[in-house]
Amino acid sequence: MKKIFATFTLVLIVLTISAQQQGFDNFVTTKGKDLMDGDKVYRFVSMNIPNLNYVEDEMTFNREHPYRYPNEFEIRDAFETVKQMGGKVIRIYTLPVKRSDESDNVPAFVTGPGKFVEKAFVVNDLMLKIANETGVRIIFSFLNNWKWMGGVPQYSGFRGKKFDDFWVDPQLIEDFKKTIEFTINRTNTLTGVKYRDDKSIMCWETGNELVCPYSWVKEIAAYVKSLDQNHLLMDGYHAIDHFRYVYEESVNDPNIDILSSHHYEQNPFEQVVNIQKNLDIIKGRKPYVLGELGFESTTAHNRIYNMIIDNKDIAGTLNWSIRSHRREGGFYWHSEPVGHNLYKAYHWPGFVSGYQYDEIGLLTLIREMAYKIDGEEPPALPKPKAPKLLPIDKVYKINWQGSVGASGYNIERAESKNGEWKQIAYHVSDADVPYFDLFNDKTAKIGKSYFYRIEATNASGISPKSNVVGPVLVQEKALVDKMGNMMTVYMAKGVTFDTEFDRKFKEDMERMVGDYGSEIIYHVQGTLSSLNIYSFEQEKEVGLKLQVSIDGKTYNDIDPEILGNRTGTGDYDYWDGIKYQVSELSGANEFLKITYHHKAQIGRVELMYK
Repeated sequence: MKKIFATFTLVLIVLTISAQQQGFDNFVTTKGKDLMDGDKVYRFVSMNIPNLNYVEDEMTFNREHPYRYPNEFEIRDAFETVKQMGGKVIRIYTLPVKRSDESDNVPAFVTGPGKFVEKAFVVNDLMLKIANETGVRIIFSFLNNWKWMGGVPQYSGFRGKKFDDFWVDPQLIEDFKKTIEFTINRTNTLTGVKYRDDKSIMCWETGNELVCPYSWVKEIAAYVKSLDQNHLLMDGYHAIDHFRYVYEESVNDPNIDILSSHHYEQNPFEQVVNIQKNLDIIKGRKPYVLGELGFESTTAHNRIYNMIIDNKDIAGTLNWSIRSHRREGGFYWHSEPVGHNLYKAYHWPGFVSGYQYDEIGLLTLIREMAYKIDGEEPPALPKPKAPKLLPIDKVYKINWQGSVGASGYNIERAESKNGEWKQIAYHVSDADVPYFDLFNDKTAKIGKSYFYRIEATNASGISPKSNVVGPVLVQEKALVDKMGNMMTVYMAKGVTFDTEFDRKFKEDMERMVGDYGSEIIYHVQGTLSSLNIYSFEQEKEVGLKLQVSIDGKTYNDIDPEILGNRTGTGDYDYWDGIKYQVSELSGANEFLKITYHHKAQIGRVELMYK
């Protein structure tokens, strides 16, 4: 009897674990123009997250390349963000393919025909595991038309062939089918569930913005369905704006379940016309999804969202795009190269740093519409969860892993681990400065030791306290100029500010521009001990001359260590990131003079002093 009871208990545990891993009751299906979740119509207003399974935005200064795999904190943060926004599904960008023009240090998923990186696919395993746990599904794109993250050009390049060959060459088609087969038949190493059996995948997508003939669509769709009868397939043909519309043949293809189009029209009236043109082709025979929508005003979004909600022939839409918190603190940032030098990837729940593109207003609208499409009112935001304070070595380098939905953070300090705690900063944003430290404790006293903790805030309340970090011995302080205004410099001559084309400058949003003879002088309340200057330059010669002074009258040259590679423009016409660093300064100097030798843009100055 005991043996039977033990066996029953074991089976119950296994079934419980399986239920936890598989968080959905149904595969999404179709019924005419509708997507269906069981017997319920499945409609959505949600988000694209291009770096959900592959980060293209790790823009730390002097980093060789911006690519890496996300970790669990970042993936979970992204899913919980979309869930809090009322979204039901996330569309990923692609399975990245190795590019021949990038170093071997750049991570990828596919490195050659039939060659796959296990470490990368474990990231997909984790993504699907968290999808099941959070109840947010995935639109899983197999391929990218463009070179970004690798795609059609790379598959063709593996065989020494051209872009257009990919759609017709039997060898290239077979190479791509290997990727499809490997993905669909993969067994998730974290859940034990094959991808083809995983209900968290809303649908497969043939690819992102594929400029392909229908003959290719037909062959690939038939192949996907031969491997997987559980999931829907969305045609990733690049139906965009007024240039191309959905294929009539795809509407009639029994292996294509969903049609889609992307919309970035600068004229909202044209957008409505183009969407209607696709609807006229489809005629309610299959579900239709606006796979990407963006780069327009909040007012224009409001009109198009209401049109989508009112027109039951449109199953859903996905805004382009949003980014998660970053493991080192803050968020990932992405200026959109075709976003009219204005739009960036959004950060939930919206911040003042996104004022120019109404980030707060637009994200609030998206959340409202995500509930409205189901005839519901959005609930109040939950209070944030406790953030995680990261290790602190210097009091001017305080960072934390942010909380989903937090609009700010209160920072507390004490001289012992048990208090007395005092608030030293209120409602600090973690979306203020990309890729640098979040907070500088300017009120710390040299020679003292401190403990720190933080709490997250939003309109609904305050989170529990974070972990406590300390003791932190204050051996020096720092004057940090983030280039937001002219109030940190002591004096300046011949400089201006630049706040455009941030992608060229590692997403640095505010930079002090100077040319030959321009000068900046700083003064610290103590003795300079070390310094870091982060500059963006285009010339091969050294761009900045550094001098220090005791009294601000007589200056002496210093010889900084210069870090960074003058490598050229890259995909986004990058300026070279050049760091000027002095690890130890002698003398009782209080002043620093920076003289420009040629055109440069300084993004940040850090002056440490005692």
